[in-house]
Amino acid sequence: MPFTSLKLHASLLKAIKELGFVKPTPIQTDAIPPGLAGKDLLACASTGSGKTAAFLLPIIQALIDKPRRTTRALVLTPTRELAAQIVEDCNALAVHTPVTCAAIYGGVGMGPQEHALRSGVDVIVATPGRLLDHLRAPYAKLDGLEYLVLDEADRMLDMGFLPDVRRILRQIPTKRQTLFFSATMPPAIATLASEMLKQPTVINLQRQSAPASGITQAIYPVAQELKSALLVELLKRDILRDALVFTRTKHRANRLADHLVKHRVNAARIHGNRSQAQRTEALAGFKSGKYRVLVATDIAARGIDVEALSHVVNFDVPAVPDDYIHRVGRTGRAEMTGDAFTFVSPEEGADLKAIERAVGKSLPRVTLPDFDYAARPQAKLEIPIAERIAEIRRRKSDERARRAAKGRGPSASPGRGPSSSPGPHRSAAPHRPGGPSRPGGPHRRRSPR
Repeated sequence: MPFTSLKLHASLLKAIKELGFVKPTPIQTDAIPPGLAGKDLLACASTGSGKTAAFLLPIIQALIDKPRRTTRALVLTPTRELAAQIVEDCNALAVHTPVTCAAIYGGVGMGPQEHALRSGVDVIVATPGRLLDHLRAPYAKLDGLEYLVLDEADRMLDMGFLPDVRRILRQIPTKRQTLFFSATMPPAIATLASEMLKQPTVINLQRQSAPASGITQAIYPVAQELKSALLVELLKRDILRDALVFTRTKHRANRLADHLVKHRVNAARIHGNRSQAQRTEALAGFKSGKYRVLVATDIAARGIDVEALSHVVNFDVPAVPDDYIHRVGRTGRAEMTGDAFTFVSPEEGADLKAIERAVGKSLPRVTLPDFDYAARPQAKLEIPIAERIAEIRRRKSDERARRAAKGRGPSASPGRGPSSSPGPHRSAAPHRPGGPSRPGGPHRRRSPR
């Protein structure tokens, strides 16, 4: 089925053609017609299925002939990166229309976001927390809202955003079209959907969560301490052309990125402790090819959409099967192909079994020829948290000792008698930049000029 059969506006079809899209994905085929018809929608759609265009195209089409300077559509997303990606997609699809789009998320200044709200940008894409910050101000009114999208609702649940979402719902019109997308449908999400939606069109609700069909999955059994060496070897042999690598913690992401750079692999990291500028630069550098590897934690990686990404590597096995689905969905997007490798140490065997039960099959085991699986690691990738805390305390203790020693100073300088010491009853005058110190100590005052 071509896009022309979906009754889309000529301006949208032109943009779609320029973007190189030939035919709609299954979720787009199922979701766009009811979206255009103004119906509420409840869709189970996995990462990489093309769901962003599935909700953006009906909204943009509905807004083309609407009066400007009123925000009529709101898209709620769990992370900054996903919000930025949706705005990028919205601008690309709406390039031949008057529809405007802006992102609202934390980690950056509120000024441009306030301007977007005041000027009535057509589509606002926001993370819940930062949007609530704005909604406390009188300029942030969404009284004209007609369309609401919840994207990756299950991830919002995981991140604790559902209370914020409910607060936002109380501040927007109840008469609206709502499009609800979630990769999985846990009970809390199903309850929220039933509260928000009115006689929705339901898509794939009974679908078992599974990676996209174009993703080839493989398991690399390896000792925990040899995972970093295995990753470097896969990169050296060009088995991995480029890779998005997931770690369990921010600390491991930092250490792994440093390890790769040490072995002459251009790598960047992205996680919650990085500033927004650092996260933006890392993602842009990975997309442009400046970085061959992007090391990420689960939360920060939401919204990473890289065209033709060849590999996703689970450096650590995710503890929750749904996280595995989300991770590997970063490759094989929009019906393309990709590989997902998972490094599994013996102690992670139970988590792997849970993933295999969730995807409904046993995943193939692979060993790398001529890799020394019996080698002794040169250094630990991760320093245990107790050791890290002890090291921090030791450094702070050393700093306090140095400050105390500097403050005491020597009791007498060499070559000077004890009478040269100023004595305890006088204080040395503080030095003031730009002029000589005043004689007589701090108790004397300068005459007013």
